[in-house]
Amino acid sequence: MQEDFHYYATYCAALLAGYEHSDCLEICYAAQLVDHCSVTWLKKSGGPSSAATTQLQAELLQARTDPIGICDITRIWAAFHFLPRDLYANVDKGWKSYRDKYRLICGPNGELLVDTVKLAKGQGTEAAGIAMHVLADTWAHTYFAGTPSLVINNTNWYFYELFPVDGAEPERKQIVFSHNPSASEDVDKPVYVGSVYQSNEHSIMNLGHGRAGHLPDYSYIRYVYLPAWGDYKEIIKDNPHDYEYAFAQMVYALSYLKGDIDVFEKDTYEFDKIQPHLEKIRRIISKRQVDASEDWKTFGESLSGEEIPDFDMDKYISQYVHSQDKSDTYLGRFFNGALSQKKMVAEKIKESGNKLAGM
Repeated sequence: MQEDFHYYATYCAALLAGYEHSDCLEICYAAQLVDHCSVTWLKKSGGPSSAATTQLQAELLQARTDPIGICDITRIWAAFHFLPRDLYANVDKGWKSYRDKYRLICGPNGELLVDTVKLAKGQGTEAAGIAMHVLADTWAHTYFAGTPSLVINNTNWYFYELFPVDGAEPERKQIVFSHNPSASEDVDKPVYVGSVYQSNEHSIMNLGHGRAGHLPDYSYIRYVYLPAWGDYKEIIKDNPHDYEYAFAQMVYALSYLKGDIDVFEKDTYEFDKIQPHLEKIRRIISKRQVDASEDWKTFGESLSGEEIPDFDMDKYISQYVHSQDKSDTYLGRFFNGALSQKKMVAEKIKESGNKLAGM
């Protein structure tokens, strides 16, 4: 997902869960900061490099892809952007290395999601925002894994967008992936920008949904493709449905973190709280646009009557740098939450016997 959902939609979800405007801003800020907290930015902010929650393209291009480097990459991307759905998934074919990658495939409503939300309980708005980023991405990034893998994450010519047709099967239009990073995407043709094919299984180009570019992050899109890990059978991804459920699950999770619900359970959603606004939410999600920030912002401000400021990744740096007690600052709490999430997920992966996050 992108800033439109991680920042503005998360603000809306927090508001519907009952948080005050100021707390909503802190929650959605942390959710969006997960996409910016790289080692490069941490050097600028003075934070610990071990708290990185993402990697810039320039960092990835210089990253090692030997076993140690793969573990470093996996610990970040599996913990924050491609949370594995089932670390013990039954895989009855292939080598152990293939099985380990298969078990890192992302998806919603896994045990690690429960662990993620419970870990944020009582840890403040910063940890809540981190958990909401992770939760939302389980829906957008379903079927991709947070480790470099051609067999898991590749796309090929069989990749179609599904356009709804009243009373008939959806119309299929073949998607063309451009490999020019500076090119503009054309959602009408449709042409999207993705990473260049690399036959090396461990190439950084094969990390997450890089081969499909930002396409999986767009809320309006429905698509079908043939992943190698699925025996080349059609996989259909319906983002409008999934984003609606992601939003409803965020409201439920935030209600739990706020203390209004005693137990957080998988596959549970707060549709009652969003029902009065559901048609408006569906219009935003299904609108064919690559950035829905303005629509979510307008919706959020109509709910609260307050202004939602633009996201500024450097907003809290001065407070952190000049504080005597850095642990009692917004960024200090964010870094602690990030370190806790990364440690928890890495340990769960290791406990499953999977070495891709290290020993």
